[in-house]
Amino acid sequence: MKNARQRRILAIIEETDIETQHQLIEALREGGVAATQATVSRDIKELHLVKELTALGTYRYASGMSADEINRSLRLRAIFRESVTSVVSAQNIVVMKTLPGLAPAACSAIDGMEIRGLAGTIAGDDTAFLAMRDNETAERFCVEIKEMMK
Repeated sequence: MKNARQRRILAIIEETDIETQHQLIEALREGGVAATQATVSRDIKELHLVKELTALGTYRYASGMSADEINRSLRLRAIFRESVTSVVSAQNIVVMKTLPGLAPAACSAIDGMEIRGLAGTIAGDDTAFLAMRDNETAERFCVEIKEMMK
């Protein structure tokens, strides 16, 4: 449902100049997709949408990422939702539990994300250790992973 809504948001902003979250919510509703302002706000953040100036002097939402980057981001979220079972920080170390055999794939995906503050990853069969540069970064990363798991 989330991926479908986000794909619809990307289609809407490609087809129409959308200035506000309210306009985006209305466009979604007209397309049969119900969403709250909080949900749309999170989607805007996750999709890295930006406001750009139009030729008319107004602003519109636009994608801050290429189509390939968006597809990669959506796929990574799907991988995390399907494979990660829990995540917790222990000081600057993030311990991520996965379904059996999937920790190496999760670490590979994380390594490819060029995450600021990540020193390195180690994967076992169903457990991954992520060394972060400091405790705060580890805690923030756990929150991000938990959001991806929703």
